Amino acid sequence: MKSARYPALALFLVATFAAGAIGSSVTIESVRTWYPTIAKPAWNPPDWIFAPVWTTLYVVMATAAWRVWRKAEPAAARRLLVIYGVHLVLNALWSVVFFAFHRPDLALVEILVLWSLLVTLLIRFWRADRLAGVLWSPYVAWVTFATGLNATIWYLNW
Repeated sequence: MKSARYPALALFLVATFAAGAIGSSVTIESVRTWYPTIAKPAWNPPDWIFAPVWTTLYVVMATAAWRVWRKAEPAAARRLLVIYGVHLVLNALWSVVFFAFHRPDLALVEILVLWSLLVTLLIRFWRADRLAGVLWSPYVAWVTFATGLNATIWYLNW
């Protein structure tokens, strides 16, 4: 069983970074063309900060989910994989809606659904494995910040 631990972690990382790659692929062009033309708040982070933040978050979120998955009973582990997969779809979908479709309004609705799922996962992770909850917390914090940023961008450009 111990030998299966790290290949499973690798799969969590691959799935997580795949979602990130999808989001990044639709973001790159818009960051050069559309995003600079819209109004943003003074507290909008510089563009260069997003790649290192997301890279770090992808590593810690995959690690948190893996820690909970490996401690779970088989049925609970399968449920976690489904919920984690849904979360990854929502994570990538936000970039598509915001950057590819140029729809901060719809992206705000989508990120609120994502945020709700992340908070639910935070509670579950915290209960299952305290370190997993600690690892998941920065992700929830960043998406909380991103939700406020998304809402402000929508308001400024409405």
